[in-house]
This record gives sequence, structure tokens and C-alpha cells, in this order.
Amino acid sequence: MLTNMLKKSLGLLLAAPLVLWSEEAQNVQEPENKQPDITQISEAFGHMIGKSIENIGISFDVAAVIKGLQDQRAGKEAPVSETDCMQAISSAQEEMFQEKAKENLQKAEEFLAKNSKSKGMVSLEEGKVQYKIVQKGSGNQVKATSTPVIKYVGKFIDGTTFGASKEEEVISFEETIPGITKAVVGMKEGEKRQIYIHPDLAYKTFGNLPPNSLIHFEVEVVKADAPVEQKEEVLVETNASKQIDLNDAILLEGAPAPQ
Repeated sequence: MLTNMLKKSLGLLLAAPLVLWSEEAQNVQEPENKQPDITQISEAFGHMIGKSIENIGISFDVAAVIKGLQDQRAGKEAPVSETDCMQAISSAQEEMFQEKAKENLQKAEEFLAKNSKSKGMVSLEEGKVQYKIVQKGSGNQVKATSTPVIKYVGKFIDGTTFGASKEEEVISFEETIPGITKAVVGMKEGEKRQIYIHPDLAYKTFGNLPPNSLIHFEVEVVKADAPVEQKEEVLVETNASKQIDLNDAILLEGAPAPQ
């Protein structure tokens, strides 16, 4: 099944530049009587193909790719069948994915081991969830049965931001990753925490993030428990769509696995 999906994606990669170009061309006013330079067009198309195959994630031999294009045009047979080619690419992608997952897991565990010694850091779940209070709160406290209203910023281990709330958001603990639930329960209104979550209690090797990513959130609790009408809105939205956008709801579990 993965092979078929990959084969289809390769076709889309090659077709996409043509579609994008045709859409953009409609908005471009070309001077009259200007003849296209086929050499420049061909070279530019090669650039587009090059950018597209980068998305596959494999270090192709560009010279061999060019030779394949030339041989196909000359009517020569490929060195391996399309099926074998797709299977080889799929295997290579899986191997790279597993290597990245292993590397990220090691980085996460090393980071948390060092981070646990930081002043003011609190460790939960055998160190797999850590938090530090950066602003104390004084309002009501979040309970395990609450539906809190929060603001957040989500970052990778290197500090790169991968998502943030544009405004106050209501979250349901039934839909959040375990690490967020464990770190947010007990927070008071007005409180801010820096939260660090091991991949086992985050997205593991699923979702749109790199596999086994340690994730770092800065969370502020606006309300310990949302008003009834806001809770109902969250329930409706959750039931209406299980396929959520990562940038709009990074705290929710179950994002689609990478293709």
C-alpha cells in the first residue's frame, strides 16, 4: 500500500510544477510576440523536478537521474522495474525514519536528564514530564476534570517554534497528549509554566512532528475551567473533525501520520 502511495506521490511531484506554473501564468502578462526559449524552460523545469524529488527525503545520484531521463527518452529499459524502484525507495525512507527516531529519542533523554537538575524544575512520571513555574497564579486551580482555557507556545528541543495559540484556547484533557494533562493539572489561573515532555508522553513516532521529538511548551492558564458554552463548542468541534491542523491545535493527540 505504501508503495502505491509513493508511486502516486512521485507522479504528483512531477505534475505539480506544471499545475503551479499554469496557475501562475494566468496572472502574468507576457509581451506580445515574445517567443519562449526552450532551453531556459527546460532548465527551469529541471530545477522544479530537483526541488520536488528533495521532498522524498533520499540523496539521489543526480547524474544517474539525468541518465534515466535520457535513456527513457531514447526508449531504453530501466535498470530495475518501477515496482522494485518504489519498494527500494520505501525501504530507504523507513530506514531513515527509524534512524531519526532513535537519534531524537537519545537527544530527548539526555536533555531531560540534564534539565532535571535545573533550579526550580519539578519532575513527574519518572522525569518524563518536567515543569518550572515562571509566573505564579492566584486564581482557581485546574483539576483533572476541568476544561481549561490556556495560551501556549510550542517549541522543539532546539528552540524552534512549531506552533502557538493565536488567542485563548479551550482544551479537553480527553483529547490532549498525556504529558500536557499531567503538567497542566494543578496550575492556577494566571500561572505560567515551562513544560518539557518526553516523546513517550507526547507524539512518539506519530503525527506531523519529527519522530520521537521532545517538545517544550510555555503554557499560561487563563481560566481553570471554561464556561459551559465554550465546553460545548469544543465538543462539537472535536466530533466534527478528527483530522486537525497541527498549527491550530498542537496539544491534541492523533494528528495524521506522515506519508
